[in-house]
Amino acid sequence: MVICVYLPHFELTVAAGGRAETAQQALSGAALAIAPGPGAQARVGQVSGVAEALGVIPGMALGEALARCPELRLVPADPLGAARAWEGAARALEGIGAALELPRAGLAYFESDGLRGLHGGDEGVIDAARRALRRPVRVGAGPTRFCALAAALESRPRRPLVLRAGPEASRYLASRAIDLLGYRAETAALVEPLRRLGVLTLGELAALGRDAVADRFGEPGSIARRLARGEDTPLRARLLDERLEESLELWEAGSGLALERVLGVLVDRLLARPERRGRTLRALRLSARLVEGGTWSERVVLREALSDPLRMRLALSTRLGLLPAPATVLRLAAERFGPPQGEQGALRLDSPDDAPGARAARRARLREAVGQVRAAAGPDAALRALCVDPDSRVPERRVVLTPFAG
Repeated sequence: MVICVYLPHFELTVAAGGRAETAQQALSGAALAIAPGPGAQARVGQVSGVAEALGVIPGMALGEALARCPELRLVPADPLGAARAWEGAARALEGIGAALELPRAGLAYFESDGLRGLHGGDEGVIDAARRALRRPVRVGAGPTRFCALAAALESRPRRPLVLRAGPEASRYLASRAIDLLGYRAETAALVEPLRRLGVLTLGELAALGRDAVADRFGEPGSIARRLARGEDTPLRARLLDERLEESLELWEAGSGLALERVLGVLVDRLLARPERRGRTLRALRLSARLVEGGTWSERVVLREALSDPLRMRLALSTRLGLLPAPATVLRLAAERFGPPQGEQGALRLDSPDDAPGARAARRARLREAVGQVRAAAGPDAALRALCVDPDSRVPERRVVLTPFAG
C-alpha cells in the first residue's frame, strides 16, 4: 500500500514566517499569495485558503489575481527556506524507515509494505509518520500513489483516510473532481481543456475511449485516463546523496563584482572540504538571501564533472545575473558528485587503431556522460532505439525506446 503525506500550503507557510504567523494572518482574514518571481510572466505562487475562496488560484497572472482580490497580500518567495524545512521533514520520515518519493515540497509518498512488521500494520505506519513530523499533516493511503493523494486531500489532520484496493478505491476515484490531475506535473495542463469539454469527474474521464483521449491529448491524455482508472507507475524512491554547503554573509548588500569575489571564495572553500574526498562535482545549487526579503535559488548542472575552480567560477558566475535583488548571504552547495577524475575525451567506440584498454576507457566515459545527462534532465533523458519488428507497417512497432545502459 502507498501512503501519501501532504502538508497544505507548505511553501507559503515557510515564506510567511512559519505556522504561527500564517495561522494568525489566516484568523484575521488575510488573503496571502507568494509573490511572482522575476520574468516576463508575473504569476503568483501558492495561495492561502482565504485567497482561494476569493477566486485566486496558484499560477494565476498577477493582474487577474489583484483584480479578483484587491486586498491580496504578496509574500516574498523563500525557496531556500522551503527546501531546508522540507528536507528536515523528509529526514524525519526516513527516520521511521520510509523510502520516499518527493515530487515537490509538502508532498511525499512511500510504500508501507516493508514497515508493517516494524510499526504494527498500516495504521501503525501512519501513526509513526504523523509522530515523526510533529505537526498537523494530512495522510492518505491507497493501492497507488494517485489513490493515496486523493485520500490525503480529503483527510483531516487527526483522521487519516485509507482506501483498500478493489471496488472501494475505484468508486472513490470515479467520484473525485478532475482538478485532482493538477497535482501531477504530466497532467496538470489538461484540467482546463477537460473542463471546457464537460469532463468534470475522473469517472467521466475513465469512461472515455482510450484512442479518443490519446488522439485529442496525446501522451498526457493517456496518462490521465490511466490514473482515472486506478492505474499508476511504481514509486521511485530518492537516493540519499551527501550534501556539502558553504555560505558567506555579506556585510553590505552585494552585487556585481563583489558577488563574483564571494563566489570565488565559496568555490575554493567547497573544493577544500575534506568530505569531498577528491571527487569531482556534477550538480551545484547556488542560493542567496535577498536584502528585500525572501530567498533565491538556482540549480546548476555542469556539462562535465569538474574540480577545477576556474571553470566552476565561469559556469556559476553567469547565474549571478539572475538575482532579482542584491543579496545579503550567498550559499553554494554540492548536490551530486562525480568520479575522482572528470576529464572529457572522445566517446567514439569504433576506432580501428585502439590501444589496449582504450575502448573500455571510452565506454566508461560514455557511461559518465549518460550519468551527467540523467542528473540534469531525469532518469528518462538518455534512451536508445531498439529494433523490435523491422517488417511492421506501423512505425511505432518497428523501434521502441529503452534506457541506455552504456
